Amino acid sequence: MTALRRHGPRIAITLLPVLLALAHATGLWRLDAIDRLDHLIYDTRLRATMPGTLDSRIVIVDVDDASLTRQGQWPWARDKLARLTRELTGRQQVAVLGFDVMFVEPDRSSGLDKLRHIARGPLREMPGLAAEIDRLAPTLDNDAAFAAAMQGQRVALGYYFTRTEKPGAKGQLPPAPVLQAEAFPPGRGYATGWNGFGASLPVLAAAAPAAGFLNTLVMSTGDGVIRAVPLIARYEGDRARPGYYESLGLAVYRLASGTPPVRPAFASGGAAPRLQSLLVGGLRVPVNETASMQVPFRGPGGAQGGSFRYVSAGDVLEGRLAPGELKDRIVLVGATAPGLQDLRATPVGAAFPGVEVHANIVSAMLDHRLLAVPDYAPGYEVLSVLAAGLVLALGLSLLPAPRAVVLAIATIAALVGVNAWLYQRHSLVLPLASALAMAALAFAFNMGWGYFVESRARRGLVRLFGTYVPPQLVDEMLVTPGRYSMRAESKHMTVMFCDMRDFTRLSEQMAPAELQTFLNTVFNRLTHVISTHRGTVDKYMGDCVMAFWGAPIDTSDHATLAVRAALEMAEAVRDINKIHRTTGRPEISVGIGINSGVMSVGDMGSAARRSYTVVGDAVNLASRLEGLSVHYGVEIVASGATRELAPGFVWQELDSVLVKGRAQAVAVFTPLGAAAEETEAPTPAALRQSAQLQRWTEVLAAYRRQDWAVGRNLLDPLLAADAKKVLYQLYAQRLASMALRPQDPEWDGATRFETK
Repeated sequence: MTALRRHGPRIAITLLPVLLALAHATGLWRLDAIDRLDHLIYDTRLRATMPGTLDSRIVIVDVDDASLTRQGQWPWARDKLARLTRELTGRQQVAVLGFDVMFVEPDRSSGLDKLRHIARGPLREMPGLAAEIDRLAPTLDNDAAFAAAMQGQRVALGYYFTRTEKPGAKGQLPPAPVLQAEAFPPGRGYATGWNGFGASLPVLAAAAPAAGFLNTLVMSTGDGVIRAVPLIARYEGDRARPGYYESLGLAVYRLASGTPPVRPAFASGGAAPRLQSLLVGGLRVPVNETASMQVPFRGPGGAQGGSFRYVSAGDVLEGRLAPGELKDRIVLVGATAPGLQDLRATPVGAAFPGVEVHANIVSAMLDHRLLAVPDYAPGYEVLSVLAAGLVLALGLSLLPAPRAVVLAIATIAALVGVNAWLYQRHSLVLPLASALAMAALAFAFNMGWGYFVESRARRGLVRLFGTYVPPQLVDEMLVTPGRYSMRAESKHMTVMFCDMRDFTRLSEQMAPAELQTFLNTVFNRLTHVISTHRGTVDKYMGDCVMAFWGAPIDTSDHATLAVRAALEMAEAVRDINKIHRTTGRPEISVGIGINSGVMSVGDMGSAARRSYTVVGDAVNLASRLEGLSVHYGVEIVASGATRELAPGFVWQELDSVLVKGRAQAVAVFTPLGAAAEETEAPTPAALRQSAQLQRWTEVLAAYRRQDWAVGRNLLDPLLAADAKKVLYQLYAQRLASMALRPQDPEWDGATRFETK
């Protein structure tokens, strides 16, 4: 929780891109940049996964530049299209013939209308002329010839829908829509709606068994790129039967499959039913809310694209194909000549033949190679943004920079990997851009905050406290950096002085460089112990180090930490001595004084030199106690105030002392080690120690009531057990000396020290 509080602002700034991405995913605020990125991802992924192989079942008869050069400009006369139809359905025996061409206007190229005008006008007196023209009319009616060529063949014509304020209609739609309006629940539209159309002439519409609309750009996005094409569209005008009509691609597929019925399938749940797919016989075709199918393009498009065979319409008309060369093929007639403007922008090409869009739809349906934008796509987007955002917000804020970079890369890789797996294995088109943009922005915001805000705060704190305070305490201070300054304040703290004994003797035995290395080694070890126990190093004074606990960070257990550090420092010195004994260096010893109390801490000194330090009577007492350690033969001397604040240790009282500069006596103690847990069974050594301390307490009591003989009798067993202990020797001498003097009724039992 401390880390979360410390990094709260950084986590919050990282969550800002998450909120923006969620607003986009839920539709509260659509961002065009993210939509464009999603389109780019979709297009890139589509190009990377295209089969790139030839679909030999579908052939495109192309009205190309060569055809126009040899057969004349477009539009061609309908008798020529009749010959093209007969060649394909008869001599070539194609399975299905689809025209990506519209025949809205009648063909007047034969001149029949002009002949009839002349017969009714200037030459109306010529006998038999009108009758002869009527006799020849069937041979001159190109539309009728084209209709006759289609009669009884599996041919699908093209038409287009329009929507205007004043609906217009030309030609004739198929006699019945592929789906009646009653097949859909009322209350909303389930496809793009239109009120006008431009369709084939009635004579042609009656001859062809099927027709489909050619509208493709209705589903193009803001960038004009065709990614999805409607399979059905809703006509709601009054010039034909209202209902849902099929596209050219669907009409051609149904002709090739035996004209199976089309039925809508809806997603359950939600406030209203949602169109989910179209059932074409046994094939389920996923569609979006406008009944549009994602086009799974096979390749880059065109005669050189390699997806479909292109045959020049001129070659077909001129009989250059061998009989039956296109037998059982699905043939689509379309134009790629630039002047005919039937080129479209698609994800796989900026000038993609419009006829090949329909060819890709038919090919995908034949192969069941269909892409789906599921109705739960918005929910997937929200969950992916939320999951990745929370991982990044916490991980980037709590981890060090190298691991944060790895986490960001791993998160982005996971987002891309899961999305790609769903696309490859299950043909699901799911949004990715919002999650990727969120991850990139979250990383940028997080790293920016870390560098410009937290690093600046860290640099400021390190500049103030870095030479005194352990790095882990600086990290804690960064939680609320405004709380810390060098301003002096009074606080209840614990201070320690640690002095190296016989330093003068050591300095005489070592060269200056060797002495410097030696001191650095010792002080590094001792400083590490102090820092480990959350202490603040105040200063080094020759062979002495001064430290305190409780500032700049408030620490309630400052006395316990100081005592624990002192015990470990004494152990560290013993470890150093073991090494010195093997290397021939002189051994060292230290004296440590500890006191707890109110002291002033802050930035103190002169204008020329200042430092973060502690001052006060409690500090002076700790310095005096450090000097007493050699007198009592112990490494650590602590005041009674420290003992009271650190009850988790085994303490041995040393004396009641009156040091120079103080008017009141102070009880002093030395810690023997950490106290055993109450739940632990006492060891024999612990029992012996407890008994000795109890006897020692009785010795001190006898000593203070001036009962010298009793004190000596109590002390003798302790001396017998540990004759080398300086403390016991000291009191043996005192008891012997005091026994020679008369009792002093004003004696308080305190020992006075007149030197520092």
